[in-house]
Amino acid sequence: MNETAIYSHRFTEQELDMQRAFWAPICRFIEPYMSISGATLDLGAGFCHFINNVKSGSKFALDVNGVNLARYARPEVKPLVCSGAQIPFSSESLDTVFASNVYEHFHNQDDVASSFKEVWRVLRSGGRLLILQPNFAYCFKEYFDFFDHRLAFTHRAMIEGLEISGFRIIKVIPRFLPFTSKSSLPKAAWLVSLYLQFPLAWRLLGGQMFIVAEKVQ
Repeated sequence: MNETAIYSHRFTEQELDMQRAFWAPICRFIEPYMSISGATLDLGAGFCHFINNVKSGSKFALDVNGVNLARYARPEVKPLVCSGAQIPFSSESLDTVFASNVYEHFHNQDDVASSFKEVWRVLRSGGRLLILQPNFAYCFKEYFDFFDHRLAFTHRAMIEGLEISGFRIIKVIPRFLPFTSKSSLPKAAWLVSLYLQFPLAWRLLGGQMFIVAEKVQ
């Protein structure tokens, strides 16, 4: 499957500019759950919206699509072109791994399990895996409108997989952000910032889960 062709068809440059803007308040929401002075890996970085915006001592962006990494990663971000099931870091070398809208694109559940184990390996003790992921329980009607969606997970399935891999679950928000930025919902950065302040809106509009899992030994 040609990811470059899919995403160039799916998002215009205007839409990408809008996404870059609204990721800033999302990163401010996420930062309290991570070590902003440590090393952060964006697993499945895509257009690098998260890793470009987030505060971190050192930044790495991993994706199978090297074209987007080369084009969108900022100079302070080190790009890594490889699979998220085999992470090219030594054990206990990272403080935070962030994975947004990536595990639904893996080929099978064994690869997802391998990724969880790899993330556990490369995280330092107390390091965290932060997952932002479509929650099939709340977006099943539209979920397979996207050609590259292979796997479907609910928050309960993700929690089970993470716990089997040795993680302790710190926080779970079953309904957080809307399912897709392609929706008709307002996307201005200030509106996203306002949305993040009202959990009641999440329960009405959220189609993605947010999970914070911590490495324990």
